[in-house]
Amino acid sequence: MPEPVTGSTRVDLPIRGMTCSACARRIEKGLSKVGGVTRAHVNFALARATVEYAPDQAGVPSLVDKIEQLGFHTADPMSATFAVDEAAASSALEARLAAVPGVLGVTRPAVDQVAVRYVPGTTDRASLRRELEQAGARPRSIDRPHEADAGALEEARETADLRRRFGVAAALSAPVVAIAMSHGALDFPGVHGVQLALTTPVLLYCGAPIFRAAWASLRHRAADMNTLVTLGTSTAYLYSVVATLMPGLFDAHAAHGSAPPVYYEAAAVIITLVLLGRNLEANARNRAGEAIRRLVGLAPRTARVIRGDAEIDIDVSDVVAGDLVVVRPGEKIPVDGEVMDGHSVVDESMLTGESRPVEKCMGASVYGATLNRTGSFRFRATRVGADTVLAQIVRMVGEAQGARAPISRLADEVSAIFTPTVLAIAAVTFVAWLAMAPPGTRFGMALMCAVSVLVVACPCALGLATPTAILVGTGRGAEHGILLKGGEALEMAGRIDIVVLDKTGTITEGRPVLTDLVALELADDDLLRLAASAERGSEHALADAIVRAARERGLPLDDATSFQAVPGHGVDAV
Repeated sequence: MPEPVTGSTRVDLPIRGMTCSACARRIEKGLSKVGGVTRAHVNFALARATVEYAPDQAGVPSLVDKIEQLGFHTADPMSATFAVDEAAASSALEARLAAVPGVLGVTRPAVDQVAVRYVPGTTDRASLRRELEQAGARPRSIDRPHEADAGALEEARETADLRRRFGVAAALSAPVVAIAMSHGALDFPGVHGVQLALTTPVLLYCGAPIFRAAWASLRHRAADMNTLVTLGTSTAYLYSVVATLMPGLFDAHAAHGSAPPVYYEAAAVIITLVLLGRNLEANARNRAGEAIRRLVGLAPRTARVIRGDAEIDIDVSDVVAGDLVVVRPGEKIPVDGEVMDGHSVVDESMLTGESRPVEKCMGASVYGATLNRTGSFRFRATRVGADTVLAQIVRMVGEAQGARAPISRLADEVSAIFTPTVLAIAAVTFVAWLAMAPPGTRFGMALMCAVSVLVVACPCALGLATPTAILVGTGRGAEHGILLKGGEALEMAGRIDIVVLDKTGTITEGRPVLTDLVALELADDDLLRLAASAERGSEHALADAIVRAARERGLPLDDATSFQAVPGHGVDAV
């Protein structure tokens, strides 16, 4: 992804309500027209807008307003309330918070409190707390919103609503299709009325999001896939309703004593298939987004810190730089820091790819989300919140998933003219069939051929293919510890001929294994039995490998006495 323009501020806004790549382009163009915006990119697969702007000319509230004017919305705002020193109650403090990217507003519920409304995904409570600390306000959290949980719940609600609408559409469409495809075998008095009763909920309830999106597009003089689907289904449905309620208007069929044809099944099936496609897209996005959610989930939720003379457990977002943090055996390290006292062995494989644990003593650096294997130690927090190494990895993966590959530019150019071209072709098709079809069926044939053109031509796959491939590719890579810089790097990877690895730890299974045994004076089994007997009291990963090898050979182990682990050297035992 290109580097931000010097002097600009970058913000990532989650977008709700997009249904196709044309929606993403419309938002992108609209944001680009906001004064002060230097660059705007909307990723449909990630449902996120990345905007760079001059903070003295634009801000998040104006960007959110523009998105809502275009018929879309961001994630529901959240609020975080902090208790602060009364001495910090000043307009300068409010102005400082208002300048944080993602903040929508700052209020003072009381003299010693400050409440901040912000868009989740753009900033978080830890960042706001740091701003207050830097201002000398000594903040204390009053509420505890969890941005990640809120975002996941909103996505889950949207996915559940989509599945519910698809389920209703599929259940009601099935009998309509059965009647239409029976070719008269299921005809009975009032059959058209039954089809009307079954199809109406499919359009009015199940297809409501599609129609709302199409209306929003038309209000802004734009056309997208929702426009094509709405025109096709509503035309077929309205024609069928007129044919059902006022069949006398169709003279050709009335003269032969037959009912005019209806096309309820076309309208119902089109809505059902569109909803099916959107469910598949949502599932693909959710699976790809699991990579980032799993990375975020690596960090513990709480930390044990020393405040005064007591050890207390606090939310990890409340840890501040300079806090003294206590870590016990088997616990994950909550934030980055420097060991002050104690000794242990830490598993850093999730960060470095190296399977061999790293010994930590006074002065060593430790990193959040790594696993403390053996001893207890205390460390001084140096980097917290968005400054930790894990947070930077999460941000890097997110930026890579949102990056635009060179091939996607071609898809965007084609998609931009796709919908207007399809509308023109559908109009020409309707006129042609109306002129050439037999008089008795010309209107129905012309209508169905035009509807077919509108529905079959779907630009979503064209605009969704590349960003979804990047999303899934970078997500799968992150799951296996491979970080990709973006779509361009992923596209170039297809032309790789040679792979060079700088260390063996990146391709091992993740745990040490005894491979060779060289005995100088003892037999191999005797040496392994003695070594394993001594190492059995150690929790070191190499000790575990030796003990495991002895047990695999079925060697009896003795009880060691006078056992002592010597940090950095091994063990002493009799």
